[in-house]
Amino acid sequence: MKSLIEKRHILRQNMMAVMGFILCFYFCYHLVSGPRGYLRLLSLDNQITQQSTVLSGVTAERESVETKVTMMRPGSVNRDLLEERVRYVLGYRQAGEVFLLQSSQ
Repeated sequence: MKSLIEKRHILRQNMMAVMGFILCFYFCYHLVSGPRGYLRLLSLDNQITQQSTVLSGVTAERESVETKVTMMRPGSVNRDLLEERVRYVLGYRQAGEVFLLQSSQ
């Protein structure tokens, strides 16, 4: 009977330490792998890097298209660009001219 009372006494003395350890483990686990944890932060940083690369490519393509549109405006038609588009869209070519198509990949 005395040993049972001593075991309860030891359990009561160490209850705060055990609860503290459990709480510390709980918060550390969620700090690392929770929905707002460190691993999620690394994943989001990786996605930001990938999307920045995609954005720079799309931005360059948009600038290229805007330049072509500017050259096709009625006030400042670039004759070379106009001839290129007519040949491409309508299929016109001069006599003796060879027309090569490139596959876009």
